[in-house]
Amino acid sequence: MGLFDPLIQAKELARIVLRDDMRKYYRIPRAGRWYGGIATADCCGCNLKCVFCWSNKPRDNPDKIGKFYSAEQVFEKITGCARKNDYRLLRISGNEPTIGKKHLLKILSMVDKSEYFFILETNGTLLNEEFVSDLSQKSNLHIRVSLKGTNPEEFSMLTGALPETFDTIMHNMKLLVKSKIKFNLAVMLSFSPDKNIMLLKESLKKISPNILEDFEEEYVFLYPHVVQRLRKVGIKPLVAYTPSGVPEKFV
Repeated sequence: MGLFDPLIQAKELARIVLRDDMRKYYRIPRAGRWYGGIATADCCGCNLKCVFCWSNKPRDNPDKIGKFYSAEQVFEKITGCARKNDYRLLRISGNEPTIGKKHLLKILSMVDKSEYFFILETNGTLLNEEFVSDLSQKSNLHIRVSLKGTNPEEFSMLTGALPETFDTIMHNMKLLVKSKIKFNLAVMLSFSPDKNIMLLKESLKKISPNILEDFEEEYVFLYPHVVQRLRKVGIKPLVAYTPSGVPEKFV
């Protein structure tokens, strides 16, 4: 299978996971300990094919998995979960929430009128100028960009996407900086030698030194299905963890 363009992939997925302003979800709501406690809606469909993805079934089968929900229904369910668990934070996770911008922006508008705060977790591929401008109007929002690797070659190896997509994401972070949106960068480092990490940090520093102040390291968790896929494609992480968070050597 050849490399693919994530922007084209997103458009194709949109025809499957979107219906008017409704979006497809496979689990809603979900209470979680991340960020000190957060209410989550897990969506279907992602425009990357990360080999280490823990949520590959709804990613690869969005036509067969999940159910459509309106923005109002999603907001009602995750805020209900937040109230029940005394959380202040909300998010959409599982796959890629920026597929379906109209749906997402409608949820964010409701969040802005509430007591809650939204963390947008995204791979960053779809954060173009128009979308970033729309997001900059939202007040109760923090964006967490998850970068898959430290350079175009690593990114392409891990995601199956065209290597130039890496540069698109770097450009999109410049848009976030310019728009003064609150965001942080998380980078998958399990497959990255120290030299590559250092070079990435130098590039990020040129975009904004502030990015390195909240630089989040991500590492592979060795769930059985993730181990199986890594072995199948012959990719070996340099650093990895068990599902419980214990350092583990990949063999």
